[in-house]
Amino acid sequence: MPETVLVTGGAGFIGSHTCVELLAHGYEVVVVDNHANSSPHALERIAKTAGRPLAAAYQVDVRDRPALSRVFATHQVDAVIHFAAHKAVGESVALPVEYYDTNVGGTCALLSVMHEHAVRRLVFSSSCSVYGDARTVPLTEQSPVAPTNPYARTKLTCERILEDVCAHLTDLKVLALRYFNPVGAHPGGLLGEDPQGVPNNVMPYVAQVAVGRRERLSVFGDDYPTPDGTGVRDYIHVMDVAEGHRVALQHVDDRTGMRVFNLGTGTGTSVLQLVAAFGEASGRPIPYQVVDRRPGDVAELVADASAVAEAWNWTTTRDLAAMCRDAWRFQELNPHGYAS
Repeated sequence: MPETVLVTGGAGFIGSHTCVELLAHGYEVVVVDNHANSSPHALERIAKTAGRPLAAAYQVDVRDRPALSRVFATHQVDAVIHFAAHKAVGESVALPVEYYDTNVGGTCALLSVMHEHAVRRLVFSSSCSVYGDARTVPLTEQSPVAPTNPYARTKLTCERILEDVCAHLTDLKVLALRYFNPVGAHPGGLLGEDPQGVPNNVMPYVAQVAVGRRERLSVFGDDYPTPDGTGVRDYIHVMDVAEGHRVALQHVDDRTGMRVFNLGTGTGTSVLQLVAAFGEASGRPIPYQVVDRRPGDVAELVADASAVAEAWNWTTTRDLAAMCRDAWRFQELNPHGYAS
């Protein structure tokens, strides 16, 4: 029998692409998503892109334990991939209570329901933001953690909770994936990043500028200690992130307890380099203006992904040009996102 994987936040950007990856490799997929920052239309597009349907999809908030428990009771869940969370650095500074409530509260509720239904395998969506304002790059899993904003602190808090639960439940198996900056889209053009309201991340904002939905990009600071003064990030194609989660499921049984892995390319790209690459991919100029730094941002985050390569014999395969090309294809075909 194929394994059944429950994906929280499965209609979101990374979740939807991971669902396609899982369906393409024979898994049965159950989605739980409250659509706070995702579109139900993504669920139809998952099925169309994968060529087979989801096992089920439920509009449920992971903090709603009775509703979540009913989903587990309906399906024989073999493993969980947990994406459901708020994820914007700047917004988290303005809304810390909401971020802790959703990200930490949702994770606690999920762990409680998993325990109730004897599900012992979890892949957790963590973040490179836990490393904070790193003094040296690239970052290994042993680099000091020093989160600089509420979003990052919620992710680190969840990791600490998972460590404690694993120490208590010795048969629990958890992989926490600290991935860097997911961008791009499925190359088929049906799935991509479609944030609600004003995008908080640079790539969808650049794409909306290129397609004419927004006048110009705001570059938050050009006085960082980086080659061109703008923030440097390790951008990773969302399909590589999705593949990494699918491979993680194959290795979650390697041993019990909590393990942490970075997912990244190991290559840093500045905001201005990203703007230039997207302009080349779209064939359109990307107007921008430099504004003040954004609270909670750091100068540089680049991964050392050698641990996951050694443990799983897996690495990313898609470069920046592919990230921009695929993101532009989605935006051009869907100028108003899934509402198109």
